[in-house]
Amino acid sequence: MQDLCSQVLKLLEKYFDQEATDKEKLLVEGHLQVCPACLDVLRSMEELRTLIKVPVEAAAREEDFPWVWQKIEREIRSQRKPTWLQSLRSRLDVSPLFKKKIWIPAVATLAVLLMITAQLIFKETPSYPGLSDVEYVESEDYNVMVYQSENQKVTVIWLFEGTEKGASPS
Repeated sequence: MQDLCSQVLKLLEKYFDQEATDKEKLLVEGHLQVCPACLDVLRSMEELRTLIKVPVEAAAREEDFPWVWQKIEREIRSQRKPTWLQSLRSRLDVSPLFKKKIWIPAVATLAVLLMITAQLIFKETPSYPGLSDVEYVESEDYNVMVYQSENQKVTVIWLFEGTEKGASPS
């Protein structure tokens, strides 16, 4: 019986706070029916709750909570509000960025973006000649091919010795 009492006394606080499991409730309730000592402990816990609960509830009824809130609001309003210029300066302040080392990745990212953008902006696009003429002239001794581009104003001349079958460039 002594072992059961010590086991129930350990569970009695959980039972009193209604946190015990169903199995624990059954054990405590069954034991309380046969053990007046454990039942007295439970009753003393209930009396202690009543002793604490009554003064706390009375103090809560007497306390003027709106007055406390008015005092808190008055303190909040009495705090000095910054001017719009000070507020703007605090929002635009970049000094915390320099105190922390976050500017290093930001500068590196900016440099990479500038390099990529510069490559895209200054990229040379290949020019394709719009109009060009190719002329080919044959003779018994020489063959000549002339390439002329009007946009680029380029003229290329090829001179081949001999006929077309045995022509060798010179």
